Amino acid sequence: MSLVVSELTKVFGEKIAVDRISFEMESSGVFGLIGTNGAGKTTTIRMMLGIMKADHGQSRWNGKAISRETLSFGYMPEERGIYGKTRVLEQLVYFGMLRGMNRTDAIRSAQRLTERLDLVEYRDMYADKLSKGNQQKVQLAATLIHDPTLIVLDEPFSGLDPVNAESLSILIGELIDEKKYIVMSSHQMATVEKYCENLVLLHRGKTVLSGNLKQIKSGYGHTRLVVDTLHDPEDTARSCGLLLRERRADECEFAVSCREDADRFLAALVNAGNAPTRYELREPSLNEIFIEKAGEKS
Repeated sequence: MSLVVSELTKVFGEKIAVDRISFEMESSGVFGLIGTNGAGKTTTIRMMLGIMKADHGQSRWNGKAISRETLSFGYMPEERGIYGKTRVLEQLVYFGMLRGMNRTDAIRSAQRLTERLDLVEYRDMYADKLSKGNQQKVQLAATLIHDPTLIVLDEPFSGLDPVNAESLSILIGELIDEKKYIVMSSHQMATVEKYCENLVLLHRGKTVLSGNLKQIKSGYGHTRLVVDTLHDPEDTARSCGLLLRERRADECEFAVSCREDADRFLAALVNAGNAPTRYELREPSLNEIFIEKAGEKS
């Protein structure tokens, strides 16, 4: 099975909202669609699923144009769409039947998902009486009610407290184990870095970075050096030609061009009697790459 998105384009008046976006998802797991607010992520998703007509390009699942007839998909939009004046279990069953389930199977699936998402005590409550986090979990249950093959989550962690975020995190892990295909849109880089093997980064409707996350990060090399020392290490770093990137409460981070520079700095710290208690040479985080790519094109 495979998802292929080819040159999706959308123009509103004189503004090109999405400009020839292309990517592929050839195996199950989580694919990241990332970018700043207004980058074109949601518009891309809506064109991909056929909710919005593309001005150019196409999206296919196993070679066929995506529609409800060719693919079972579940979409959780950023703007939540549950019925506030309807009881939780009742509307989940309704959503399941809209997706072609018979009532018995829809009830069974709704009961299973409310157990899985810790919503059992809210089954007979009106949705508008629930907290924002629990309403979001109801929306997720509605997305998954018919056991879709492709799951699209638009900013799924937005506004969740730590407890509900952990509950959602566990569920995403279970969906990965079930070999589901998940497209996750987010501007929270820590979330993307945790789940996504492959990604595309959008900025002002254009692709500015795409590919395998590990390969992207390895291409930058180990250029960040984090040290924690008893005494301020900046003078020693400066003598070794290193620049301070960030000073934090209990550590400093320096930019290095190669491992040899880092090793020379370590030796200088030891010789000065200021041996570090932490010494980590690392690749840049996705958040740092994101800021670099989005910022340089602002």
